[in-house]
Amino acid sequence: MKRPKATEDPDMLPEYDFRGAVRGKYFEQYQRGTNLVLIDPDLLDAFPDSASVNRALRQLLQSRQPSS
Repeated sequence: MKRPKATEDPDMLPEYDFRGAVRGKYFEQYQRGTNLVLIDPDLLDAFPDSASVNRALRQLLQSRQPSS
C-alpha cells in the first residue's frame, strides 16, 4: 500500500502509524454509550470505586422518595 503524503491531511503527522489498527474496534461499545463521571480528588477516600458511588447515589434517591 502506498503511504499518503503528509500534506494530504494537515492534522496527520508523519510519525503517526496505524499499521495493525482495527477499524471499528470500539464501534459497538460507543453506540451503547458510556457515562463517565469524574469525582473530585477530595472524595476519593469516601468513594474509592464505582460500587461505593452507586451505593451512595441509590441511598440518596431512596431518601428523596416520598414514603408510602
